Amino acid sequence: MAPAVQPVEAAPGPTRHPVDLGDKRLDADAVKVVRRLLRHGYEAYVVGGGVRDLLLDRNPKDFDIATSARPDDVRTLFRNSRIIGRRFRLVHVLFSGGKVIETATFRRAPDTSEREGEDLLIRNDNVFGDAHEDAARRDFTINALFYDVENKQVIDWVGGMPHIEGRVVHTIGDPVVRFQEDPVRILRAIKFSARLDLGITPDVYDAIVQCRGSLAMAARPRLFEELLRLLREGAAQRSFWLAWETGVLDVLLPELSAYLSDSEEDDGVVWRLLRELDLRTRERGEAFDDVVLWTLLLLEPLREVTRGEKDRVGAAADFLEPIVDRLNVPRRVADAVRRIVAIYPKLEAGRAARFAKTPLFALADEVHQIHRAALGHPRSTPDDAPRADSSELLGPKRRRRRRRR
Repeated sequence: MAPAVQPVEAAPGPTRHPVDLGDKRLDADAVKVVRRLLRHGYEAYVVGGGVRDLLLDRNPKDFDIATSARPDDVRTLFRNSRIIGRRFRLVHVLFSGGKVIETATFRRAPDTSEREGEDLLIRNDNVFGDAHEDAARRDFTINALFYDVENKQVIDWVGGMPHIEGRVVHTIGDPVVRFQEDPVRILRAIKFSARLDLGITPDVYDAIVQCRGSLAMAARPRLFEELLRLLREGAAQRSFWLAWETGVLDVLLPELSAYLSDSEEDDGVVWRLLRELDLRTRERGEAFDDVVLWTLLLLEPLREVTRGEKDRVGAAADFLEPIVDRLNVPRRVADAVRRIVAIYPKLEAGRAARFAKTPLFALADEVHQIHRAALGHPRSTPDDAPRADSSELLGPKRRRRRRRR
């Protein structure tokens, strides 16, 4: 871990860093949105991950805009736009090729006086504010840098530039408070550290360990989605290693954590699987299907619990049931994982003739090819493997009666 860098409290007077991110590196349509807002008298900046990635010499996936203009004002200026969201409205400005430039009005942090007792969990984050307030309410300093397109300056209200230069992840303010406000930030800290190859400051690392239990209070769909992001972006091995090392995995996936603790630490199969998944994700330039990701993540413990069982489907279902409940895993994903694991011995033996005729086989084959490569077998070419989409695997959704506890 990198040495601690002291955070700077957000204040109306920012530090301005002359940085020319270059018109060729900035998205031309994002610059158009900013400049039109400026011409009509509004504040507007390129913000967030796009600025962070350019400063780290990475290619941004998208560019977001923050502005003083209200959603209706933005909608009036851009006929090629639509307002989305109920809890907090923002504007998607649409361009050719399906490109979306997300444009949000400055927000400020919620009023902490409404919190009860020691409960710091944020339940309402829907108040317009000024630019410096919008920077201060973000999660990590590296994500709170604004870029002034006209003056070619990075505007830093929160001390993010020293953390960019030191290549570390640090929260804005006290990390314990920020993680208690929104526990999902713990997974985001792990994601940014793994995906961007950044260190985690000691204060943040200690806060992750201290606050990991608060993840149980987070919304289950958000936890499921953040775990998927750890698997999708080509840094799954490092992400889950950090989650295991900090005890986060004990809270979210204790079944996997226990398996890892009982396994050989040196280059275990789970870590080799995730390393091979990362390699192939980067090679193909897109994430694998959610079913493939979850099957690979849980494959080794599932093979262990189903080994020697006559009812492999039932054994897999029993193992997956608490995970489905804890993380709100969609039934279509859980059912597909269960079926792949149940047939997996036949797949390994090359005796899955009947199963090969089902839509699920393409995804199962991707799991099998990655597993084989992780175990040291020669890789087959990507074109040899059939492809499928899990959204059509299981047919119409079946209604499931709510279980009484």
